[in-house]
Parts: sequence; structure tokens; C-alpha cells
Amino acid sequence: MCVKAQTNKVAELMVVMCQFTQESNEELEDMTTRSASSNTTDRAQLRALIDDRVKAVCDRNVNEAISSTAQDILSFDVVNPFQQVGLDAVKKRAEDWFSTFAGPISYEIKDLIITTGDKVAFAHGLSHVSATRTDGGQLDMWWRTTICFRKIYEKWMVTHEHNSVPFDVESGKASLDFRVTK
Repeated sequence: MCVKAQTNKVAELMVVMCQFTQESNEELEDMTTRSASSNTTDRAQLRALIDDRVKAVCDRNVNEAISSTAQDILSFDVVNPFQQVGLDAVKKRAEDWFSTFAGPISYEIKDLIITTGDKVAFAHGLSHVSATRTDGGQLDMWWRTTICFRKIYEKWMVTHEHNSVPFDVESGKASLDFRVTK
């Protein structure tokens, strides 16, 4: 492809991106101008859903942990396989993960921020787990969490989840030793 054709393709892509950004900003404006009571109610419902999931992880209760998860969820995790598609895959991943611990799991999400719209919402924060593995080793790990929700039949459901850790640019390896100091 010649340089002029490439330039045209880049220009076309930039126009599409600008249109998308403008549409996204308009949607964001719509989300922020909703009634305060609707916003507060949705945020409270989402906070309760997240708190219930955190409790279910601490209790190692797979069914409760996935009870507000959509059938078509797409999940990216910090361990392999890093992508799970569908509720069955997410359930199996939770079962496998819970089985690696010998006792109770301490789990929390710090700095949680929830943003709501009429039919979609997202939350992000810093997750922390501390537990004893079945091999006797200790797991004490922080990671970034983003959870996306969609209101399906008037119930908030998790439709996308993304967990990640930063990586060291020089070594190319995941940075698993970062800590939240707040």
C-alpha cells in the first residue's frame, strides 16, 4: 500500500474515533444527568452485588460468587487461561481457584468507584487476596479489577470482568509484589 493510501486510511480511522468519542461523551453526559435518586439506587444495588460477591469469595461459595453473572460473560484474568467466555467457564475457573486454598480466603476490593447509566455500569478498584494454598504456601496479592454490568430484566448482571497486574518493562514479567498503602 502506498503512503498516500495509508494516510487516507489513518485519516478515516481518526474520523471514526472522533465520532465514537463524541458519541461516548454524549452518553456519559446522559449518564451524569440522570436523576440523583435513580443514580443512588443503582449505585447501592451495584455496591450490594459487589459486596455479596466479595463475601462469596471469602466463603469459597462458587454459586453465590457467580449468582449475578450473565450467561455470556467475557472475563480476563491474571492467570491462565487469561480469557473465559460464558458462565460455565467462569464457574469452572472459580471452582479451580477456590480448590487451591487450604482454608479461608481473605478478599477485599479497595478504592472502589462505581459509575452508573440507565442500562450499563462499571466499577473499578484494587483487589486483594490473602490465603494459604493447599501446598502450604501463602498467597498475598493485589491486582486491578474492572467489572462491567448490564441491566438485564431490571437486574444488574456482570457481563465483563477484567483483572490485571502491572508488568516490569525491563524484565517483561508481571509485578506481583505491588502493595496498596492506603
